[in-house]
Amino acid sequence: MANTTSGTATFGKTFAIDDIIEEAFERCGIRGVAGYQLKTARRSLNIMFQEWANRGIHLWEIGDGYLTLVASTNEYIGYRSSADGTSTLLNSAGAALYGTDDIFEASYRSSAGTTSQSDSPLTKISRSTYSALSNKLALGQPSQYWVQRFIDKVTVTLYTTPSSSQAGDRIQFYYMSRIEDAGAYTNAADVPYYYIPCMCAGLAYYISMKYAPDRTQNLKLLYEDEILRAEAADGSDNSTYITPKTYYPSSA
Repeated sequence: MANTTSGTATFGKTFAIDDIIEEAFERCGIRGVAGYQLKTARRSLNIMFQEWANRGIHLWEIGDGYLTLVASTNEYIGYRSSADGTSTLLNSAGAALYGTDDIFEASYRSSAGTTSQSDSPLTKISRSTYSALSNKLALGQPSQYWVQRFIDKVTVTLYTTPSSSQAGDRIQFYYMSRIEDAGAYTNAADVPYYYIPCMCAGLAYYISMKYAPDRTQNLKLLYEDEILRAEAADGSDNSTYITPKTYYPSSA
């Protein structure tokens, strides 16, 4: 008789915040959590998500968007939420884009949506490079961009400033958004399934600092081990090309 399996692969979708918290507390040797323990654990989970953002790029949070160029306007804004303002950065569906953490790559796109559509890559520059530009209001096709990250928004500043000839064209970009807050205890976490072991290990480590300090060191080691595996899985294979370098002997 053949083995019977569940036929489903939705554990990550149904693994709610309260279950994540319970798992983390059990690793600390504590069962039957309630009240303030739930509240403090959810807070720790949100703090850990922010710590993940400091560790590097998470591919599941990368998306594509665009902004529509306006003549003589070189700054465009993506807000943390709609309560902070109306974003001029748009998602791929054309709706205002919120929660953007950074812009990685951008291209100037003319004749968007037509068979004559054409992209030209933009170079991302630093604050010091932008500061050194002599005429920041010079008009023309943008070729560079500078990103500023604030508490409640990110701003994208273009150089050169679009003229009337570029008005209506687009800057297409790839961005990374923030990991969503834990929210209600019945929510699932904004985390892919291969990060679930790391999430549980990390939350257990954070909780142990408050409730089980004798286990903190071991849980930290487990957390760091799990996060290395998760980061290794968070990617996609691509081709690698190795080209030998030719050296020419000096004539001296």
